[in-house]
Amino acid sequence: MLAVVTDSTCDLAPETARQLGLHVVPLRVLMGGRSLLDWQDVDPDAVYEHQRSGGQVSTEPATQAAFERAYRDLLATHDGVLSLHISGHLSATAAHARQAAQALGAGNRIQVLDSGFASLPLAEAALAAREVIGRGGDLAAAQQAVARVQSGLMAEFTVPTLEYLRRGGRLSRTQEFIGNMLGVRPVLRFDAGRLKAVRRVRAAQATGDILAQLEAHFGREPVAVTIGHAGRDAARIAELRSAVQASGLNVARGRLQLLGPVIGAHVGPGTYGLMARPLLA
Repeated sequence: MLAVVTDSTCDLAPETARQLGLHVVPLRVLMGGRSLLDWQDVDPDAVYEHQRSGGQVSTEPATQAAFERAYRDLLATHDGVLSLHISGHLSATAAHARQAAQALGAGNRIQVLDSGFASLPLAEAALAAREVIGRGGDLAAAQQAVARVQSGLMAEFTVPTLEYLRRGGRLSRTQEFIGNMLGVRPVLRFDAGRLKAVRRVRAAQATGDILAQLEAHFGREPVAVTIGHAGRDAARIAELRSAVQASGLNVARGRLQLLGPVIGAHVGPGTYGLMARPLLA
């Protein structure tokens, strides 16, 4: 029997992850003078409320010690572990996972993978690995499932305000001012493990623009679609669902995820993403 470990930047709520058979090691959120376990000690909306009130939020990677504890427990009941994590360009979490495997002398039973992603794509890759293992697949088969997701999916994100990117040092105050004055927002995509701005669009046109890109990429091929949103804004989430349903995508399966505290700390409330991948990828 094999276990799949990921980290909390997959943005699956703890109970959801447990139900899906995933083991999640949390990163930390530093907020209000406290160090909080991502998703466990702090809810996403608490982060967004703190940000709206002008508070600062920062994050720390999952520690080597946390991985050692998780691996030690799992290896007592499982033959091996596939450990899949946030891009090493965004966090030291995967590096700490490798260090933990080495410290335990269990490198032959633990396979640590840098997904090159975070949030929706990381969850999709972890779920694909778990599905294969649930059907009796070995570590090699699970790694192949992850590779298919990595090569097959397309995910894009955008932000309703540039303030939090500026707070995080990704924009200057001048860039924020110009962007707000012109009403343009970046569309972000993972590229070689980094989240990069691939184009800029008018804020009001961002959803349609992202859906057009997905439609051009997948055509009428059946796809699994995931909507991710930073905050429990029911009206906005309903708008995104309606836009996906009205698009030209051939949606065979859908999922909604909240963007979690660690991810939200860097992008701010109201950020959203749309992701699609071939249903059989």
